[in-house]
Amino acid sequence: MRQVFDGETSAGALSAGRTAGSALESGPTLGIVNPVRARDRFALARVEPAADLADLVDWHWVITWDLPPGVAFTQNVMPHPVGHVVAEREGFLAYAMPAGLFERTLSGTGAVVGTKLRPGGYRALLGLTHPGERGAVGPASFLGPTASPACAEALAEASAGQPDAAVRTVTPLLRAAVERSRTARSAAALAALREAFAVIADAVPGTSVTALAGRLGTTPRSLQRLFADWVGVSPKWVLRRHRVHLAAEMLGRDPGLDLAGLAAAVGYYDQAHFSGDFVRAVGVPPGEYARSCRA
Repeated sequence: MRQVFDGETSAGALSAGRTAGSALESGPTLGIVNPVRARDRFALARVEPAADLADLVDWHWVITWDLPPGVAFTQNVMPHPVGHVVAEREGFLAYAMPAGLFERTLSGTGAVVGTKLRPGGYRALLGLTHPGERGAVGPASFLGPTASPACAEALAEASAGQPDAAVRTVTPLLRAAVERSRTARSAAALAALREAFAVIADAVPGTSVTALAGRLGTTPRSLQRLFADWVGVSPKWVLRRHRVHLAAEMLGRDPGLDLAGLAAAVGYYDQAHFSGDFVRAVGVPPGEYARSCRA
C-alpha cells in the first residue's frame, strides 16, 4: 500500500515535537524499515492507552514532521497483523491490516495521531463478522458526529509537540465506540489472541504452530480458526513475521551482524529461507538492508 502525505508547508519547526522522537532512538521500532534513517525526517512518540481500552488498543502513536520545501521522504513499514485508527488532515480513517509493505511519503509540515489496535481489534471495534479485507481504508464513521472537531484538535496538539494531549482528545471517541461495539464474544476472542501473541513474543526461535498451541492449551486447528476469524492471517504467518521483525530490528541497530548467525538467532535453520522471508516482508535482501542502515 502506498500513501502520500503532503503536509502544509510551513517555516515553523516542530522543535517540541522533535523531542518526542525518542521512540525511534530507544525502540523497539519493530516494523519501521531503517529507523536510523527515519530519525532525521520525522518524530515518533508512543503513548499508552487508557486502562479501560487496553484490551483493544495496543498503543497510540503520534508522528510529526517538518521537511524543507521541495523535500519529500518515503518511509516503509512492515505491517503487524492489526488495524489502526488514524487522525489525519482529511479526518479519522480506519485501516485494516495492509496487504503488503506499507509505504507513506511525507512532505511539508504535518502530523498524524494513530491508534494501533490489538490483534482482532479491527473486527471488534468496527463490529464486523470478519477480520476485514487486507489493505482496506475508509472513514472511521463509527467514531460518531463529534469526530471531525476532535480530529482537528488532536492534530493541532500533536503539531504543538503535545502527544499526550492529542491522545487524550482521541480517547473519549474510542471509548464510546468500544462501548457500543464490545460483546462477550469479542472480549473472549481478544483475550485469547492477546495471550497467543504474548506467547509468540516470548517463544524460542523455531517455535512451531503445534508447540504454540500446546503452550496455549488448545489445538492447532482451533488456534488457526481463531486467527482466521479475527486476525486474517495464520499463526504460522505471525510467527514468521515476528522473526523478520526481530531480524530487521537487530540489523538496524548493528548492520555488521553476521547474517548466517542472525538467521539462526531468530529461528531459521538455513539462510536461504531467512532471506526469502526477509525479502517478502521488507522488499530487499538482508545484506542490502544492512548496507542501507549503515548510510
